[in-house]
Amino acid sequence: MNYMKIAKITIISVGKIKEAFYQDAVAEYSKRLSAYCKLEIKELPDEKTPEGASEETENLIKEKEGARILKAMDEKACSLALAIEGKKYDSPGFAGYLERLTVSGKSHIQFIIGGSLGLSKTVLDKADGKVSFSDMTFPHQLMRVILLEQIYRGFRINNNEPYHK
Repeated sequence: MNYMKIAKITIISVGKIKEAFYQDAVAEYSKRLSAYCKLEIKELPDEKTPEGASEETENLIKEKEGARILKAMDEKACSLALAIEGKKYDSPGFAGYLERLTVSGKSHIQFIIGGSLGLSKTVLDKADGKVSFSDMTFPHQLMRVILLEQIYRGFRINNNEPYHK
């Protein structure tokens, strides 16, 4: 019996995935998730960050990327930004959080992954929630894979289906 009623998940991510092993992992989890939801991945261009950029330059870069993210966002969807300062969950807790969103009527959830500098304040303020996977910083390409795996794990947990621990 399918308990989780998420009809669509969108991942809005800054930067391309260039490495074949990340592309393969994204393709694998996308295929697995197709049994549970409609998955859309929106890959947005990133800005080049000059070596030794000032804080002002970095903020400008985040705002440019943020403007692209805001254009890509669906106003009707529940938006969750991936940010170090977000709420941390273990896997069952994350699955429960997704389940609570669906119970409250959210059938489209969009996750937002920033570029190498993170997300702009504008995007963070616009998001309905913030989720953190760690206090560590991960490359945005790897974060996409980790996110897809945890979403897949969440569906498995919420549907009482076996999944390795």
